[in-house]
Amino acid sequence: MSATAAALQKKLETESIAYQSIQKEFAQAVESRQKLDSQLQENKLVQEEFALLKDDANIYKLIGPVLVKQDKPEAKTNVDKRIDFIQAEIQRVEKQIKDLQEKSEKKKMELVQTQTMIQQQMAAK
Repeated sequence: MSATAAALQKKLETESIAYQSIQKEFAQAVESRQKLDSQLQENKLVQEEFALLKDDANIYKLIGPVLVKQDKPEAKTNVDKRIDFIQAEIQRVEKQIKDLQEKSEKKKMELVQTQTMIQQQMAAK
């Protein structure tokens, strides 16, 4: 194998490892997005339940193994803030997913180019 072919093979291995790393990071971001989505749905259900309660209803929050009484306005505010936070996190993760998709496509193109160069060199021999 010539020095150029060896260098191209090494480049292909390096790019392949980088591509796999990007794919792993992408999968983690998608999983994170799914978790955030389920948290958002849970909190929206709680928000809907709060709307059905009377103002003097007893609300309890689970803190560790203990149920602690909480007044409705405070509980409602906490859920509203949590929803806002989750929505902001979803936007951040969606941007991360988009960036990773772009990186992945770019790296994939580099891999194809390197493979093509190796094939051309092999055919030239």
